[in-house]
Amino acid sequence: MNTTPGPDHDGHEHIHRFLVLGKKKLFFYHLALYNPQSGHNYQAVFTFTIKDSGELRERYLQDLAQHENERVFYALRCPHHFELPELQQGKEFSVHLERVVVKPDGSRDFQQMTTTETPVECKREDVRSFRKLGDLAYPEYLTYLMFGEGDEIHLAHQLADRPNWDEAVTVATTRPIDPATLKKVPTLVIDSIQDAHDKLIESPLKNGQQYQGKIDGTGQTVDLTVGRQGWWNHTSLNN
Repeated sequence: MNTTPGPDHDGHEHIHRFLVLGKKKLFFYHLALYNPQSGHNYQAVFTFTIKDSGELRERYLQDLAQHENERVFYALRCPHHFELPELQQGKEFSVHLERVVVKPDGSRDFQQMTTTETPVECKREDVRSFRKLGDLAYPEYLTYLMFGEGDEIHLAHQLADRPNWDEAVTVATTRPIDPATLKKVPTLVIDSIQDAHDKLIESPLKNGQQYQGKIDGTGQTVDLTVGRQGWWNHTSLNN
């Protein structure tokens, strides 16, 4: 059952969702929309403190274990509106955990998993990457933001010009990535694949396949194997 309230008159909900990625350390990726009127036209990566003695985390991990091989994503949904840039100054807010089930026709069912609001703290240092959309030209090659910790590395497709697609995948690298580099959320450029300069309906990165990218396009070479997809959107992103 979808327990999420419907959108406002302009077609967008004026609340925020943050994708949940990882198992050992959780990262939170803001679900963006290009429409500047939506209030969601930001691509951002965070680490939050969930202030509930680990209950939400355990609920997420247990459910993920049951659905790991399915097209099921997870998000924190904020039931109370605030402007996203407020997080850059530090902020406390409340969330619900959601299971996001992708149906056979590609539509998404947002299923609320918690009945009470969970408090979350965002400190200034939790803002790992934050950029307003609308001022970045299409790159020549496939480009992702790279973040994570230890052996859990996540890639989020860099949201340049529109139309485009938004995705997040977890990958395994053959060599560790320097923690200080990861904390900066650099780009990873896969120069064997040209950027589509358009929206795609499925990821150019295939599960289980190996790819090679360069940090910031010219830096360290990273050999990686694609793992679980944690998000995909080529529809409402562009509306």
